[in-house]
Amino acid sequence: MSYRLKAITREDHLAFVATLPSVSHLQLPSWGEVKQDWRAESLGWFDADDRLVGAGLVLLRPLPKLKRYLAYLPEGPVIDWTAPDLDAWLRPLLAHLTARGAFTVRMGPPVVVRRWSADAVKAAIADPETRRLGDVAPTAEDPRALDIADRLRRAGWRRSASGGEDGFAAGQPRHVFQVPLAGRSLEQIHQGLNQQWRRNIKKAEKAGVKVVQGDYEDLPAFHRLYLETAERDRFVPRPLSYFQRMWTALRAEDENRMRLYLAHHEGEVLAAATMLTVGEHVWYSYGASTSRRREVQPNNAIQWRMMCDAHELGAAVYDFRGITDTLEEDDHLVGLLRFKAGSGGEAVEYLGEWDHPLNKVLHQAFRLYLSRR
Repeated sequence: MSYRLKAITREDHLAFVATLPSVSHLQLPSWGEVKQDWRAESLGWFDADDRLVGAGLVLLRPLPKLKRYLAYLPEGPVIDWTAPDLDAWLRPLLAHLTARGAFTVRMGPPVVVRRWSADAVKAAIADPETRRLGDVAPTAEDPRALDIADRLRRAGWRRSASGGEDGFAAGQPRHVFQVPLAGRSLEQIHQGLNQQWRRNIKKAEKAGVKVVQGDYEDLPAFHRLYLETAERDRFVPRPLSYFQRMWTALRAEDENRMRLYLAHHEGEVLAAATMLTVGEHVWYSYGASTSRRREVQPNNAIQWRMMCDAHELGAAVYDFRGITDTLEEDDHLVGLLRFKAGSGGEAVEYLGEWDHPLNKVLHQAFRLYLSRR
């Protein structure tokens, strides 16, 4: 089988995505509008009968002073990753991006490798001898993922150097935490929460915490809490304009694509979060909270409301996004992992991100640049 690849329209891209149960929000045309510093292009794979059988959003970021680009397909492309001849899908991608002036192609295959139940994660955190999640025996494993990794290596792809999402250090989390919703009632999902979560949800309800959906005008209130969270948790915050752009771009595509939730208590917003939806997959995207009045448990209240709404939307998965692979007790991210594990879901490891150097000199210079940031 051979495939022809070419740029496609936004409409054709969205029509193809609509036929699938789940695609990452990072592989939608609207995400290209959110990433203003990148040039975005929708790509389509066509079979011998000229049918659109695959799609991808590629983001192009120029090297300073050079018309050469890092080409990045976050959590994509959307192709048949289990195909016997995987290279038949990837060769036309490399050829197309070489012609566009890319010096490196980076992609994130949406392929799950391993899963760990909430109980397995809880036991691993409690074990002082266990340093990383990867050292723990998985609850489930897909051998096809390891075969895909081998085929990528043989085709010249290499695991990406780690980095954040900003600038050139493009990167998405390899480990996430997800709560399966398909085939479960809300009562069953509630029973799957650990005792602490159920207690905190009840405590928030008794204290009078009200979780409401917000609008564009509520984004500044969310952002004030987000700045406080960034200072407390030691990360570099995004500007308000980024979230305003997200809201405008994503909701223009689908009014349910992005929602904002705010937890009110006695006239004050104590927590806020954004929720993204594509097909049957719902993501908790960004969260923010104040240190004040934590005893009324606004974070559990807001998460439970979002899970309930995801269930009502018919979602198969509620995705908490990134978790740490590190289980060292002194790592501040372990507390966040413990919180997410309380939801009763599972830790999920994806195949990670992969690079294919098209210009080895520029690729090495790019890796050196990342290492010094």
